[in-house]
Amino acid sequence: MEKKVSLVLSSGGARGIAHIGVIEELERRGYIITSVSGTSMGALVGGIYAAGGLQAFKEWMLGLDRMDVFSLVDFTISGRGLVKGDKVLKAMKKIIPDKCIEDFSIPFSAISTDIINGKEIVFDKGSLYEAIRASVSIPTVFTPFEYQGMILVDGGVVNPMPINRVKRSDNDILVVVDVNSNIPFKHIKKKEITEEKILAKDKRFSKYVDLLTHKFNELLPKHDKDKLGYFNLIAKTTNLMVHQLSSIAIEKGKPDVLINISSESYGIFDFYKTEEIIEFGKAKAKIALNAYEKKLV
Repeated sequence: MEKKVSLVLSSGGARGIAHIGVIEELERRGYIITSVSGTSMGALVGGIYAAGGLQAFKEWMLGLDRMDVFSLVDFTISGRGLVKGDKVLKAMKKIIPDKCIEDFSIPFSAISTDIINGKEIVFDKGSLYEAIRASVSIPTVFTPFEYQGMILVDGGVVNPMPINRVKRSDNDILVVVDVNSNIPFKHIKKKEITEEKILAKDKRFSKYVDLLTHKFNELLPKHDKDKLGYFNLIAKTTNLMVHQLSSIAIEKGKPDVLINISSESYGIFDFYKTEEIIEFGKAKAKIALNAYEKKLV
């Protein structure tokens, strides 16, 4: 019997790179992914997978020099966001050409938010990269995406866990990956990722992190105690909102397999830890799938 999977991938910034490891573990075990829905980074990884370009995307990400990553961040002085997001998508198109979503071999949907009208916008046809750009537009970080007269921002604002948007089929398994889970972070060590290697990456990428932090601080109040309170308030409010919306979707959707990744595990800008995050996602998928398969015996 085929082990068909309807896959739902949550928002979560760089933590969403873990979705790659989850997909690899599903395929290694013989599961067949028959549909995907995703929000924000979940939309990016899910869309690239549905387009048949996940391996190329992974290799591209792993092959980037840390300063190459920095060069893909197109800062802007706009008051609507810090980053335009055009350079990275343009670079991705050279590796994975744009396609129409309706031409994919499996159904795919990406979620965005019409911030003016407060509506959820579902991309299940048209340009893959337009869908990705609309879905990843994190408010205050990426400038909004103007599309057909709408001002679109990150889909996580209204639906960070789009279980209700994945196309189901008979006898499929609903697998949900939540990278915003409100659980303690317990690091899973992997032999191929040594502590020295991680520290080297952190040091090499420090200039990027410092500059990004500086850009954020320029938007914050000038008094130090106000900066701390303002930044933490935004971060904690966003995390709480996303967690609550995700919890409601999970309770209602009742997934067969729920893969939880702590919101404390990696920051939303930790893209320089790609290899580590992929392996972490794979390890968490193994734990969840082992538990699911054990119940079937």
